Amino acid sequence: MVFQKIGDDGLDTIVNVRLTLEEKERLRDDADMAALSMSALIRARYFGRPVIANADLVMVKEVQRLGRLLKHLHNESAGVLGVESRDVLIEIRRYIKTLHEKNHA
Repeated sequence: MVFQKIGDDGLDTIVNVRLTLEEKERLRDDADMAALSMSALIRARYFGRPVIANADLVMVKEVQRLGRLLKHLHNESAGVLGVESRDVLIEIRRYIKTLHEKNHA
């Protein structure tokens, strides 16, 4: 019985792995956050494909939105808070880069 197709090949082989209950719960939580099945998560991680949690994607989009708003306020105020807004924008970039690196490690 073929469960899913990856390219031209069907996923028709099962591998049993023993885990502790805590490991299984962690695996399930990670899979849920990435909106993947546990099997898809394991395949992606084993074969080096990036796994990005939905929570991280939502957070990146929100931080980017806040960065654009801050940049707009900085431009509209003619740079009155120049140093402060620059420092916040640098921190936003640093945070997004950290999330990106974490999800592509």
